[in-house]
Amino acid sequence: MIFDTHAHYYDDAFDADRDALLSALPEQGVDLVVCPGCDLDSSRQSMALAERYDYLYFAAGLHPENLEGAALSDLDQVKALCAHPKCVAVGEIGLDYYWVKTPEDRANSRDFFDAQLSLAEELDLPAIVHDRDAHRDCMDLVRAHPRARGVFHCYSGSIEDAKVLVNKGWMLSFTGNITFRNARRAPEIIRWLPMERLMLETDAPYMAPEPYRGRRCDSSLIPLMAQTVAQLKGLTTEEVLRITLENGKRFFAIQ
Repeated sequence: MIFDTHAHYYDDAFDADRDALLSALPEQGVDLVVCPGCDLDSSRQSMALAERYDYLYFAAGLHPENLEGAALSDLDQVKALCAHPKCVAVGEIGLDYYWVKTPEDRANSRDFFDAQLSLAEELDLPAIVHDRDAHRDCMDLVRAHPRARGVFHCYSGSIEDAKVLVNKGWMLSFTGNITFRNARRAPEIIRWLPMERLMLETDAPYMAPEPYRGRRCDSSLIPLMAQTVAQLKGLTTEEVLRITLENGKRFFAIQ
């Protein structure tokens, strides 16, 4: 009953055993995976993986850390990738002020985020949003696109912003960092968050949960995150896995 809603299996961390790993995941209970691109090349690689593995779907988009040399006209190619029958979202898009430092580069990333939210609206696809140290600008741009719908992946914002997003119909997704001892905001938000607005992800190969923190992550570790959610919500791990599977299928319109 595992739906990993965000995993980067094109990443070179999987070069040594990608096919063996992806072939084995269904035997470990993995039903569905969405692999978002971060630029044109990785979006195409994600598409190729989706064509090879029945349970894997993909998203196409330009990540804020991957905009060097990119032009807004490249979104025509993103749009073409989104026409693929296994493309379920525009993503990974958003803002990152941790890595993107200069005022000019931040302004450029806002232009790309704005344009890709418009593309998601045009195509009636959900957006997969990356937000790191840019909460206010991310929220302002989401508010500027009332017809956009999506998910803030690896959610790290406040409970106040979480309430705004939920009221707009957006989803929040959580990674293995909710299992860390120093997790602060996430437990409070998860306790409050309606279960129908919650999804789980690995962000593989990153964000492995305890007790695998610091190692390569893959979709088979989702139950450890579900266990943490279950403890916070007074549910069983199996109930969390079932609910988040159905949430992800509904969100990405996967039958």
